[in-house]
Amino acid sequence: MKYFDYAATTPMDSEVLKIYQEVASQYWGNTSSLHNAGTKAEELLENCRNKLASLLNVSARGIYFTSGGTEANQLAITSLAFSQRHKGKHIIASMAEHSSVSSALDYLSDCGFEITKIPYLSNGQLDLAILKQSIQEDTILLTIGHVNGEIGSIQPLEEISRLIKDKNILLHSDCVQSFGKMDLKKICSFVDSISISSHKIYGPKGVGAVYIRPNIHVKGLFPHQSHEHGFRGGTVNTPGIAAFVAAAIQSNQNHWERVNQLRKFFTSKLKNELKGCITIYESETTSQLPHVIGLAINGHEGQWVMLECNRKGFCISTGSACRQGLQAPSKTMVAMGVTEEKQKEFIRISFGKETREEDITALVEALIEISKRTL
Repeated sequence: MKYFDYAATTPMDSEVLKIYQEVASQYWGNTSSLHNAGTKAEELLENCRNKLASLLNVSARGIYFTSGGTEANQLAITSLAFSQRHKGKHIIASMAEHSSVSSALDYLSDCGFEITKIPYLSNGQLDLAILKQSIQEDTILLTIGHVNGEIGSIQPLEEISRLIKDKNILLHSDCVQSFGKMDLKKICSFVDSISISSHKIYGPKGVGAVYIRPNIHVKGLFPHQSHEHGFRGGTVNTPGIAAFVAAAIQSNQNHWERVNQLRKFFTSKLKNELKGCITIYESETTSQLPHVIGLAINGHEGQWVMLECNRKGFCISTGSACRQGLQAPSKTMVAMGVTEEKQKEFIRISFGKETREEDITALVEALIEISKRTL
């Protein structure tokens, strides 16, 4: 199979896997235990926390390791909301947030919070005019994903932060798609919280982290939890965390020139071969990560195209992997105001370290053949 779904998950790097295995065999103690085995594991854990904090240029006191990006989003958003509810109960998010964010917001809605969701413009950027109009006296939190996972559009977090400056409103950002691909040091200087994940950057699954500015008083959703300073329960995944941080350290943000070339190669071949038969959801080059391409073969349902590609030996997707089993339309397409018919046609192609031009050529040939077939 030729893999074109790196935005969903990545294979584990071989060197990172070695670190995972080494830590699993030598640092297997519970980090909360007071004996030597526990102390040894706890020292490694704190070393990992410090290294990750250094990569983000933040205080290690604000780093909490989690079971992944989903838990990171859910814990951050709910904790921030409950910590600020004495000031108000209004929260703003985009319409295209990851399902883990939507899940946290639905929970908070059931708890009496008011949620406002902001659409995208046709270029995949958040509608800042509507955002500005939606801010209320009792708005306490904005949660805006940094990079959209379905078309790769980069949201203007710095501009958004300026809109709420001096308004006593917190800003959380789901940075799962941007971590390891963009330098987040500047982002961390003006947001209050971010969530990140391991398996998007060639690390193990089941590991992530959330950073919350240490001067914001938050506590876990459940009482009497002892792990991660009481922020979450469950024995810490020490080998997973060590491998996650190793993957983060070696993640190469400088390979985008190659990925940009691959994107241009792919889109130009598609446009030449399927002129008038495809829709590519592109933003300006500077506001879109190049490895994620959202598109549609006009008149062909995305689910069918994905299955046909799979039959021909190509792994693609119809959007976020956390939404696949729901048979729901792409949140991004809905947020952009795309018609219901076009929403159903959406597919996503995403590149990674192993993507080669010859594989892209083969995929284009498969898409051309698929486009000629009728449903």
